[in-house]
Amino acid sequence: MFEGFEQQRIQTSGAEINCLKGGGGPPLLLLHGYPQTHVMWHKIANRLTERYTVVITDLRGYGDSSKPASDENHTPYSKRQMALDQVEVMTELGFDEFFLAGHDRGARVAHRLTLDHPARVKKLAVLDIAPTLAMYRKTDDAFARAYYHWFFLIQPEPLPERLIGADPEFYLRVKCGLGGAGLRHFSTEAFTEYQRCFANPETVHATCEDYRAAATIDLEHDEADLATRIECPVLVLWGGNGVIERCFDALAEWRERANDVRGQSLPGGHYLAEELPEETRAEFETFFVD
Repeated sequence: MFEGFEQQRIQTSGAEINCLKGGGGPPLLLLHGYPQTHVMWHKIANRLTERYTVVITDLRGYGDSSKPASDENHTPYSKRQMALDQVEVMTELGFDEFFLAGHDRGARVAHRLTLDHPARVKKLAVLDIAPTLAMYRKTDDAFARAYYHWFFLIQPEPLPERLIGADPEFYLRVKCGLGGAGLRHFSTEAFTEYQRCFANPETVHATCEDYRAAATIDLEHDEADLATRIECPVLVLWGGNGVIERCFDALAEWRERANDVRGQSLPGGHYLAEELPEETRAEFETFFVD
């Protein structure tokens, strides 16, 4: 799926990160969402290498990256720690500055990375999210029903782990199938890879910790940084048939957090890079220019 990419494992201060690098030109780091892996970028990554040095990773706890032990405060799965992994990966690869794009959980990591390490990010793209704090603060009946998993996955261990672990393939198919377009936009090869990784009980636990952190320590960090604005340009893309469109004003929410925000909805659901790869790639290539 990633022809011409070099795969390596990079040790950070807190995890071992599975990483692919390919192409040439300015560096572009792509971060995936839940319950996927770096494979979610497979429909656009090869074309992007014509313009960029593309770096694709598995977030800590996901895919073939390590799953560090957590603690009672879920600190190892805070977006601050997950973002630090990615900064250290890019440092190891020799990139002081880079373009950054994230989808879903990866976009939340990218948001935190840009706040904590503003000198490293030249431009930021976030796919199908509003800021985490805003989404929790504005939870209503429609959002809670659509994003039930936010409130399921944060339940104390081992409740969600045991329930998902009883049939992880069934859970994965249901979860991914709720993105607005069913499962038809997932390639067989990619979905098989998601199944392989999600069958690991350590992955199920680590990804629950990601959500538990989002509902606790991440909110503390976000509250503390409410007055800190993102200085670099931000591209906001979301699915016109999805939950962000129905429940939030995405551009308005991001303009509360950043000085230079642009973007639009695309005619699809949640999984934009797999459902609308050409449109997503075109948006990136228009936005990520020096």
